[in-house]
Amino acid sequence: MNIIKPASLQIGDTIGILATAGAVESRENVLRAKQFFETRGYKVVLSENVFDEYRYLAGSDEKKVEELHKFFLNPEIKAIICMRGGYGAVRLVEKIDYNIIRNNPKIFCGYSDISALSVMMYKRAGLVTYSGPLAQSDFGLENPSEFTINAFFEAVTSDNPLIIEPENGVSYYSQDAEGVLWGGNLATVVSLCGLDFLPDEKFIFFTEDLNEPVYKIDKMMSQLMNIKQFRTNISAIILGDFLDIDNKQWLDELFYEIADKLKIPVISGFKITHEKDKVTLPYGAKSKLEHGRLIINQ
Repeated sequence: MNIIKPASLQIGDTIGILATAGAVESRENVLRAKQFFETRGYKVVLSENVFDEYRYLAGSDEKKVEELHKFFLNPEIKAIICMRGGYGAVRLVEKIDYNIIRNNPKIFCGYSDISALSVMMYKRAGLVTYSGPLAQSDFGLENPSEFTINAFFEAVTSDNPLIIEPENGVSYYSQDAEGVLWGGNLATVVSLCGLDFLPDEKFIFFTEDLNEPVYKIDKMMSQLMNIKQFRTNISAIILGDFLDIDNKQWLDELFYEIADKLKIPVISGFKITHEKDKVTLPYGAKSKLEHGRLIINQ
């Protein structure tokens, strides 16, 4: 399958804010995110279901998929920013028409639960999407992170390589590596097990999570490592934040174990996170880990 990189975002383009997962928690933040982009010279449209609520979901699955298809089919919309994560995206992955996405490529961005959509869009449509900020919890804050904003626009408005350095990271196994960039929120990636979701080529796995005890991180990593295709194609692991864990020493021991078992570089300290400051990473971009730095060729 040919890999498709969407066109870069230009001032004056239309951005769609799309609800694909959990129900809205702050209407004010969503409207503030709309205003954020408008003050920077973009047009903004909201999906019809952006304020829908059904249990913990942003309305029905059918409406979410309908709005996703509508946004991809709309030639005026050049970028789609997901409203929030939470839970719900994995319910959509078998309902989406990936031909629509392949034939109408555009920027698609989100993190956490949205990882399910990015993984499957790359696998089934060959679309390079972005692990990056959300409308409600990032762009809609009263004081959004300048780091996050700058990293987002650097990734989606330019074809220049991205160079990302870890901060206060641990090198569990030192070595250079190459592969396409792929991964996301660990629990969400694991929720796709049972589907054909893994890259067919060598990949650098990026991951993070929150509110998971170390034994569950161990279980989820073991579940992935039990898949032959995962073990065969993985070339490196770059770690973001694992927030609110129960035992930091156990987590370090686990990643030393994994690095030794796979004999691939494993490095922590990257701003892949649910925290305010986060990087934007393109799924499927050819990348290399060189002297501990991540170099992404866009």
